[in-house]
Amino acid sequence: MPPPADIVKVAIEWPDAFPKLMEIDQKKPLSAIIKEVCEGWSLGSHEQFALQLADGTRYYITEKNRNDIKNGSILRLTTSPSMSASQLHERIQSSSMDAKLEALKDLARSSRDITFAQEFINLDGISLLTQMVESGTERYQKLQKIMKPCFGDLLSFTLTAFVELMDHGIVSWDTFSVAFIKKIASYVNKSAMDAAVLQRSLAILESMVLNSQDLYQKVAQEITIGQLIPHLQCTDQDIQTYTVAVINALFLKAPEEKRQEMAHILAQKQLRSIILSNIIRSNQPINDEMAHQLYVLQVLTFNLLEDRMMTKMDPQDQAQRDIIFELRRIAFDVECDSNNSGSIEKRKSMYTRDYKKLGFINHVNPAVDFTQIPPGMLALDNMLYFAKHHQDAYIRMVLENSSREDKHECPFGRSSIELTKMLCEILRVGELPSENCHDFHPMFFTHDRSFEEFFCICIQLLNKTWKEMRATSEDFNKVMQVVREQIMRTLTHKPNSLDQFKSRLQNMSYTEILKIRQSERMNQEDFQSRPIVELREKIQPEIMELIKQQRLNRLCEGTCFKKTNNRRKPDKYWYCRLSPNHKVLHYGDLEESPQGEVPFDSLQDKLPVVEMKAVVTGKDCPHMKEKGALKQSKEWLELAFSVLYESDEYLNFMAPDKHEYCVWTDGLNALLGKEMTSDYTKADMDTLLSMEMKLRLLDLENIQIPEAPPPIPKEPSNYDFVYDCN
Repeated sequence: MPPPADIVKVAIEWPDAFPKLMEIDQKKPLSAIIKEVCEGWSLGSHEQFALQLADGTRYYITEKNRNDIKNGSILRLTTSPSMSASQLHERIQSSSMDAKLEALKDLARSSRDITFAQEFINLDGISLLTQMVESGTERYQKLQKIMKPCFGDLLSFTLTAFVELMDHGIVSWDTFSVAFIKKIASYVNKSAMDAAVLQRSLAILESMVLNSQDLYQKVAQEITIGQLIPHLQCTDQDIQTYTVAVINALFLKAPEEKRQEMAHILAQKQLRSIILSNIIRSNQPINDEMAHQLYVLQVLTFNLLEDRMMTKMDPQDQAQRDIIFELRRIAFDVECDSNNSGSIEKRKSMYTRDYKKLGFINHVNPAVDFTQIPPGMLALDNMLYFAKHHQDAYIRMVLENSSREDKHECPFGRSSIELTKMLCEILRVGELPSENCHDFHPMFFTHDRSFEEFFCICIQLLNKTWKEMRATSEDFNKVMQVVREQIMRTLTHKPNSLDQFKSRLQNMSYTEILKIRQSERMNQEDFQSRPIVELREKIQPEIMELIKQQRLNRLCEGTCFKKTNNRRKPDKYWYCRLSPNHKVLHYGDLEESPQGEVPFDSLQDKLPVVEMKAVVTGKDCPHMKEKGALKQSKEWLELAFSVLYESDEYLNFMAPDKHEYCVWTDGLNALLGKEMTSDYTKADMDTLLSMEMKLRLLDLENIQIPEAPPPIPKEPSNYDFVYDCN
């Protein structure tokens, strides 16, 4: 007979004693269990003790998390969090450097536990740490020359403990003094500083800027881009990552009117070229966190274009109109007339003719074309950049199209406006960076005016594609669709430079696009005749059953899931798999990510399928409704799902990727007898159905399938015939 669900068998350790095997009744108060353990070792004052997990985390067991104790867990009896916090609070104030250093090491490790952190913070522990940073370390700086390693470790563990305590979100960042900010900033500004101290200091400054607008102002006064630049030129990628993170935080929190000024400073300090040479083109592979920070910087840089993108042109503004005049002057310089020659009507007629050649929609007043937002004035900026910096290509494009027949000319003005709008959509100009995206493009770090150069390459592509398609004005939207496809397919290759991007686009001709489309169409061939449709309908349930079995088999193999966590803390894992008879979900915590399947006997918790009520996803999940749950970023919401079961309990999942998310939500819905609706199910259905159809119709290849069955032949005139089987 299995033991009751509320009884957990564990081992409990105590220094200098043999571990005890014990059954814990989860219905009993935790204090009563601790008292029983203390009495077993003849220890008095049980209220001064607590239970901790004996693994590397050393987390305290509380009434809130006691259900995390599994059969076979190893616990340790230790001092209570309040006493431990009090002892460490006293120890870190020791006059002995060695004692202080050991105390700070213990504090940095213990502060990861929120139970301990709460007790230490209640003793005003964070204020003590900030005082040590502000003034206490000055005393030891005098000894730095003779005991530099000790000083670096002392400060490093102090800052580590501070970061861990603040990560729990118990104390507001707004409570810190200017003196503390100045001290942290001084560690960043020093040319030679211990790597661990520098890392923690950069992490603190990033958190300050992101969590408080008031602190942003104070940090911005203490830290300049010029002081951060040297840290990008070191070889430690962690320090480089935190440095880019601080720059991004300052960029993100800067008022709109200061962002352009900050961008100008970044350009002056050659931030782009430093990142390109020291990070992107370095010998080290770029890790995920660095890729994310580079993506954020890319997004924030392109977002500087939003103001121009959302600014309409004022047809009455002479300065803006002069830009259009400049476009005309560069294109038709040899045809330019003096201001005094000819009548006003004649000059208007010439302007109208030239504006038509330039491809504007409104030939009389092309300023009206730029009143559409987006792209607004950004399109005109791009056109002027192309005309000035790629003058030969610009003149050739305009004159070439003006010499074609009216229907076949590629309108430069209209094309530039629509292309600018398209590029803004592709690069998501104006959108905030995603919290979990690593999609940065190295080529945008190779030029100070990367967006404008990107436009110049793409406008020439558009003109080339227009000619290849032999398009007319009626085909404008078709051409734009092909150009978008050419750009998107080329960007997926992540070109290392704009030249490489241009070279790849040359190979992505209209003919190549047609071949790709034809190939994709062949793979997704869908016959529409009635017999084929009937065959599809007959096969579909068989394929759906096959997909269902695959999903359930995949659930039986199981998956390792990460527990939601702060990115600075070590990952925690748990494993879940379905029993072979499809009646029980087995799950349990793991110390580390497993290599292969985890056996059922290692998974102590069970959830009978009959008790499952529903599967919910995204924002409907309980762990996505919790305060501050991963800030509910879009990517995390797309990977979250939960199983609701009896007694209003739930089992929360965070899939490692989209594929696992679809497999598990499909499989769980199949167990509940519900429809499988994931994108992967639709894709699998299309693929398998297409393959099955082709196999069944293999003998009919190159034979036209009739819409209606052939007529029944007339009866023979007589039945006096025989078939000789011999």
